[in-house]
Amino acid sequence: MRMRKKPNLLPRMEKAGAVLATDPEALRGRWLKQFPGRRELWLELGCGKGRFTAETAARHPEALLLAVEKVPDAMVVAMERAVERGLDNVRFLDRDVTLLPELCAPGEANRIFLNFCDPWPKSRCAKNRLTAPGFLRLYADALPEGGEIHFKTDNLPLFQWSLEQFQAEGWELDEITNDLHAGGVQGVMTDYEAKFHAEGVKIKRLVARKTAGTKTTADGVPARLRNASLADAHGRAASLAAHTKNERERANTP
Repeated sequence: MRMRKKPNLLPRMEKAGAVLATDPEALRGRWLKQFPGRRELWLELGCGKGRFTAETAARHPEALLLAVEKVPDAMVVAMERAVERGLDNVRFLDRDVTLLPELCAPGEANRIFLNFCDPWPKSRCAKNRLTAPGFLRLYADALPEGGEIHFKTDNLPLFQWSLEQFQAEGWELDEITNDLHAGGVQGVMTDYEAKFHAEGVKIKRLVARKTAGTKTTADGVPARLRNASLADAHGRAASLAAHTKNERERANTP
């Protein structure tokens, strides 16, 4: 979804500037030293409007949360949310995920959140998915052994494809579910997640843990992805259709 340009973006960014890291590269390797009292460094890659960001930071004052977002028109809303709640353990980085090695030293982060990233459904664009092997190796560099990636999506084809990539790259998988909120809302929702959940779309989630066998950038450039198209560019539509069909069939069963 294309974000509408905000004519008052700059003044809003300046007003919420206390939570913006203007020179994050200078803090690489020193994040926790600059924020005394924080025991862990967490990264959210693609924070959008920041519902998840603000609530996660509020619930976990022991962690410093770095929210990376390359769309300022979305990030400014997230920044305002953090400022309104008086959060001092979150910083926003106006950067692309590909720059992660310049933002985080090897093993410096403890946890990475990937929430509802773009599925890039065509095979030729598969390398752009944030769960593609090239990105997973960047994350592995940033995490210590035992560090975690928490991944959520509404898109079933992307989720299934991502499972294969995590396994092939040597990650240990845990908490795998195709219906996270089946028994009631679990954890902190993003704006997209709340919308999808209200529509009856099932949310998929997993936790991937770095092991001694997890591949990093030291293992070289991953092989070119082939035959990697996703059957459904917007898994939420298929999930909702399947859900509606199942409910209809159950209703018609004597």
